Amino acid sequence: MTQKFDFHVTATDGAARTGRIHTPRGEIRTPAFMPVGTAATVKAMLPESVRATGADILLGNTYHLMLRPTAERIDRLGGLHRFMNWDRPILTDSGGFQVMSLAALRKLTEEGVRFKSHIDGSSHFLTPERSMEIQRLLGSDIVMCFDECPALPATDAEVARSMALSMRWAQRSRDAFGDRPGHALFGIMQGGVTRELREESALALRAIGFDGYAIGGLAVGEGQEAMFGVLDYAPGMLPEDKPRYLMGVGKPDDIVGAVERGVDMMDCVLPSRSGRTGQAFTRRGVVNLRNARHMDDPRPLDEQCTCPACRSYSRAYLHHVLRSQEIIASMLLTWHNLHYYQELMAGLRGAISEGRLAAFVAAFHAQRAMGDIEPV
Repeated sequence: MTQKFDFHVTATDGAARTGRIHTPRGEIRTPAFMPVGTAATVKAMLPESVRATGADILLGNTYHLMLRPTAERIDRLGGLHRFMNWDRPILTDSGGFQVMSLAALRKLTEEGVRFKSHIDGSSHFLTPERSMEIQRLLGSDIVMCFDECPALPATDAEVARSMALSMRWAQRSRDAFGDRPGHALFGIMQGGVTRELREESALALRAIGFDGYAIGGLAVGEGQEAMFGVLDYAPGMLPEDKPRYLMGVGKPDDIVGAVERGVDMMDCVLPSRSGRTGQAFTRRGVVNLRNARHMDDPRPLDEQCTCPACRSYSRAYLHHVLRSQEIIASMLLTWHNLHYYQELMAGLRGAISEGRLAAFVAAFHAQRAMGDIEPV
């Protein structure tokens, strides 16, 4: 097993790529979807169940873990991998997005962000240096730069100011990260939906030099058309020989569109969160299992799916346990959704390898357009 972090593209189809990221904790097949394990757990799933869906890597949240149980405690207990019983790669975000979206009474300065915890109101100060320290204590394999995520819509001037600050913080993150063989540091491109700002950000990040590059500041309310508009050019501004990670995306059709445009990695809470609210992703679109139409339906959720929910349970049962607020509903539907996402990624990888991505994407959209099977 390799002891260093590297990335190889093995095939391309148009702008889309498939390849492999090598890490000391195992290989990540790209394009990759990373399930989100916010508080050192993918909600309603055992780690071995997450792995069984096909996931090669998980995402952990710096902000949540620094507040509870604290990075220092996780370090004393042997690091995040041992703590949560996941021996494969983990990517941790920098905490920047959660500070902006969750924390109360935050104050932003050049130095960093002072904020109060949304859990107990305690005061904290997060800087690029502290974010690097927390992620080192957690022991994550892929570390993200500390950046600022401006809420959209924002003025061009606000986006430009925020991007410039994030680039200064990227340099500080790089300096604080130091030399850590086997661990990777990713820079984060910002710039909203403005091409010139994205270009400026990409040039700044390339000058600093990172092991991978993320496209940040999308999927924050700008809409799919605007997001795809940025993705039509943004991945091409980043080095071809490094992984490209689109943060916080997304719905299945967002993922397919991002992969078509050259994105290698994605993460989103959607499959797990939707599973807990009764929304299931299938080849024929989203199915709401709360609907009464499923009450007497003996058929599986998706007869082509091999996950435990589809293999062993009927729509009627899933509807019943969901309406009864039984824990198994969250377990089965989260497993199904994560299985669906990983199966989609495997399909995309295969299609790119064989040069048939256009046909795969056309079939994907055609099947979803059919809608759910007819009621019984």
